[in-house]
Amino acid sequence: MLRLKNRVGIVTGSGKDIGEATARRLASEGATVILADIAFEAASNVAASIVANGGQASAIALDLAEEDSIRALYKEVAARHGQLDFVHNNAADTRVEQMAGDMDLANMDAAIWDRAFDVNTRGTMLMIKHALPAMLARKQGSIVNTSSGAALRGDFYGPAYAASKSAINCLTVYAATQYGKQGIRCNVVSPGMVLTHGAQQTVPPAQLKRIQTHKLTPYLGEPDDIAAAVAWLVSDDARFVTGQIIQVDGGITAHMPYFAENSAAFDADPTARPDEL
Repeated sequence: MLRLKNRVGIVTGSGKDIGEATARRLASEGATVILADIAFEAASNVAASIVANGGQASAIALDLAEEDSIRALYKEVAARHGQLDFVHNNAADTRVEQMAGDMDLANMDAAIWDRAFDVNTRGTMLMIKHALPAMLARKQGSIVNTSSGAALRGDFYGPAYAASKSAINCLTVYAATQYGKQGIRCNVVSPGMVLTHGAQQTVPPAQLKRIQTHKLTPYLGEPDDIAAAVAWLVSDDARFVTGQIIQVDGGITAHMPYFAENSAAFDADPTARPDEL
């Protein structure tokens, strides 16, 4: 299915995990994909793999914390392709040292907070800002931002990351509102726990099991699940969808907190009343 044939777009943070899966999915549907990542070598390797498999892709180095780097990215895309149809703002600062400092608020270093907003939120804002001229010139374009289920509910760790992602949710609906009449759509994909390489290496099996208990699907998410949602959002199949925060989380945000306690009994007898479980 080549529903993205003749489309050109950017995927940030595309050297691994969700960004890589999304770049591969978009290319498989006919798009020309620019993989933008501060990890330029990793993005280049993914782009080369896409090309080797018959797709169209290239890599450009990008530092979301630097506006000049973002300007240079769009200038290069315009020079190479002369159009811009979509942007998937997927990159975020999830380095081990950043996330290790993003714990309880009483002991938070302000630099950790500032870095989360500089890269995750300010970087996304600047990516939208500099995408708009090319999209507005053609009166069409789709922007998809990656948020997180962490933006919607509290946890014991990650307040800076979560707050930066919550700001992206707000930014998305503003972009959709301000530019929708001019043909620009802007949406959010909000992943739940996804089995990225990092998650598989750092999240203890016992914690993954607890998370699975709260999923409504019988499995945890994969990067390809997020990629499929992004591919739909940037395609014409989603032409009437804008300003939406789409939870791609296996239903973890769809149920009451007591669900996990009762789920095993409900599975055994789906006809039972909640007060009988």
